[in-house]
Amino acid sequence: MTTDIEEKLARIGITGTLYKLYLTAVGLGGASVTEVAAKAGLARTTAHDALAKLEAEGLIRFVDHGKRRFVVAQDPGVLLERIEARRQMLEDVMPVLRSMYHHESGQPNVRFHPGPDGIRTTLWDTLSGGDTVLRATLSMKELMAEPGLEEMERYLSERARRGIWLRVIRSAERDVVPIWPSSQEQRRELRYAPSAHTLAMTCFVYGNKVALISSARESFGMIIDSAEFAAFQASMFDAMWSLSTPASAQP
Repeated sequence: MTTDIEEKLARIGITGTLYKLYLTAVGLGGASVTEVAAKAGLARTTAHDALAKLEAEGLIRFVDHGKRRFVVAQDPGVLLERIEARRQMLEDVMPVLRSMYHHESGQPNVRFHPGPDGIRTTLWDTLSGGDTVLRATLSMKELMAEPGLEEMERYLSERARRGIWLRVIRSAERDVVPIWPSSQEQRRELRYAPSAHTLAMTCFVYGNKVALISSARESFGMIIDSAEFAAFQASMFDAMWSLSTPASAQP
């Protein structure tokens, strides 16, 4: 069990001396620096430097009583907060890093993701562009088959939670169930395409990318990372948007 914990904490950077001291502090609850160092089998000076790093990470805190300094481990739940904070930080900088990467390379990047897993990968990538608004054409009949209603509900909930608006065009004849209407709360604006145009494939335009999701029969997702192609697709979407009929909104 201890080995398992050590391996998992090592994956988030708590290794060696840091691992020994953190686990010792958690086990003791509250103890002096000397006691924690001795229990961990480390010299006091070595332990003090490592404990300072753990304090900077928010994993322990120092409490002074007279001339003695005590170490108190923080609630282990802080580890989850630490990971979430780093994830959010990476989400914030990822669009800028991707933009810099492809700008420097000067080449479009096309990724093909086959199968159901590929469709899910493509779908969730649409939240990575750093946009406040997504443009999308959704083919409801195909989406109900793959990735399916449950996965789509998770995706739409996370999109709304991140404060990303969805401007979506659908074809009325492809709607298999009356769901996902225009909604201020869910940050979604729905329009229906003219009956002469049937949208039988799902497409997202976000950042410098365009994502395509096929039917379950062909079963693939594809992401085209190209500023020029994304700008072209955004213009095409806006033209179709102006011709489409607004759906009645819900509060």
